[in-house]
Amino acid sequence: MIDKLIPHFLSANKQSVLSPFMDVIEVHDFRIAVKNESSVNLPTCLLCVCLTGSVYCEEVSPDMKTVPTLPKETAYLYARFNKIKKISTKDFANTLTLKRIDLTGNMISEIEDGAFSKLSLLEELSLAENRLVKLPMLPTKLTSFNANYNLLKTKGVKANAFKKLTKLMNLFLADNQLEAVPHIPESVRILHLQNNNITDVNIDTFCRSNDTYYLRPSLSEVRMDGNPVLLSKYPDSFTCMKVLPVGRYR
Repeated sequence: MIDKLIPHFLSANKQSVLSPFMDVIEVHDFRIAVKNESSVNLPTCLLCVCLTGSVYCEEVSPDMKTVPTLPKETAYLYARFNKIKKISTKDFANTLTLKRIDLTGNMISEIEDGAFSKLSLLEELSLAENRLVKLPMLPTKLTSFNANYNLLKTKGVKANAFKKLTKLMNLFLADNQLEAVPHIPESVRILHLQNNNITDVNIDTFCRSNDTYYLRPSLSEVRMDGNPVLLSKYPDSFTCMKVLPVGRYR
């Protein structure tokens, strides 16, 4: 009977959790999420799976339309595949210990300014597969940001959106409607921009026109396939990189 209650990411035999970011966490005790139609007003840890420091709210029934109230010590939140539509400044105001937030596969179209501004420990944020048309202000300690499969256009991504993210290593903006490559921090190693509407690049997109000796060794993977841009027209735009972007050359 208990096997039927354990979510797919809990193994009854090995007692381990596989997170969406591929970390394996050994679990010695856990609470089982109780799902029923009368549970809408129950505490978060009766709707979701709560482990020490982690909250898992995946495909919650009845429909979860707002960010759940979290225990103050929460460091990891996985609220994937629900029907959350908006992130407000109140949602994370009392959970300053968060290091990872995964809101993949919701219906988020609006994020209030400052919704993540107090999360000084936040390192990984996934807003993939939502309905965003603009990006919010992002915490400066992020190392990984995923906004794949949204409705982002260049006008919805401020010129300095990633400028202060000096620790950012992984940036995923694929399958949007971007017309240009945004400013990319020096720290970025993996950049996914495939399946957008990018039509051109210039020498300052990745390199520096005023510095012929400038190198960008950290940028080891750039995907621009599925864009209209013909990359072979801009050979001088990649001279500072150790690998060429994946994309259309002919």
